Amino acid sequence: MTPVVTALSVSADGYIAGPNDGPGNPLGDGGLRLFQWYTDGDTQSAFYPDFKLSAASARVFDEGAAAVGAVIAGRRTYEISNAWGGRGPLPGVPLFVLTHTAPENAPTADPPYTFVSGIEEAVEQAKQATPDGKAVALMGSAAVRQALAQGLLDQITLHQVPVLLGGGVRLLDEIAADLRLTSVTDAPGVTHLTYEIAR
Repeated sequence: MTPVVTALSVSADGYIAGPNDGPGNPLGDGGLRLFQWYTDGDTQSAFYPDFKLSAASARVFDEGAAAVGAVIAGRRTYEISNAWGGRGPLPGVPLFVLTHTAPENAPTADPPYTFVSGIEEAVEQAKQATPDGKAVALMGSAAVRQALAQGLLDQITLHQVPVLLGGGVRLLDEIAADLRLTSVTDAPGVTHLTYEIAR
């Protein structure tokens, strides 16, 4: 079985980006505070050399990244990130982008980006591209909400940062589900909470 998971930094009031997010302001107003834990330590990530995390956060982050075999992102996340410059959010891992219309100027990427029109199709294709023992990871609020609504999401990790953004992009609006807490890691500036979706 290939699990479908997500891991996102979130404020204490449930936002994954601040107000007024866009290509020139990808994390929105004040949203950078959600990612200070990426650079407030002295332990280098095995996947992103520029990340210097606390030892506890580095362990959680790198274990999560190592488990991913394919990524699904929404079109808005793709646009706001400027298509990750063709490198993808996790270099070397296939990326599937949810969109009704493929962009005309998609960057050359290795592996190539795949554009799909629905979450069920995206999950099916991503699972086929995922090596045995790895997971499909979702990025962005739209992909997470759609997968959760369709019963396709198995696990949520919230990197909860003790800030209140007061507005912006909410992660889980208008979605009902029962969660089972499976892991808690308290680290400087962030608490890593992992939940299974209760079926």
